[in-house]
Amino acid sequence: MAMTASSNLDNSRTGEAFTTVKKCLVLFGVIGVVVLGTVAATAFAGQQTTPFMWIRAVIFPALAPLFLRMTARAEAGSYEAFGRLRTISTVMPIAVIGVDLIPGICPPWYAALQGLSALAVLPVAFLTRSGALKAAFPKR
Repeated sequence: MAMTASSNLDNSRTGEAFTTVKKCLVLFGVIGVVVLGTVAATAFAGQQTTPFMWIRAVIFPALAPLFLRMTARAEAGSYEAFGRLRTISTVMPIAVIGVDLIPGICPPWYAALQGLSALAVLPVAFLTRSGALKAAFPKR
């Protein structure tokens, strides 16, 4: 049986935190679309692109709607969705930036754009650990 969050979920601070989370995730998606467009334009211009670049450029914008759905479920009180959102927002920026720092895996411009998209998720990690959201989702 799924548990739902406390009555603090109706708090205005909680609502503001979730609004900011959604804005960050929309920004993540928008940057992902920019990265995909840039990779496509680079390939169209005859410059070298790699399967790694294409795969990540396609995956990131596809993740944004999934993250937003997870956020909506958390906002509705789902502990599971909140826990997933909290974990993903913590691990993803570290993993993306860590992989991009591997020498030769991608050009610097690509690493910079992907880093920006990962940094758009970073505030979500902090917000999901903030007082308002911690109060809405107390430890079980």
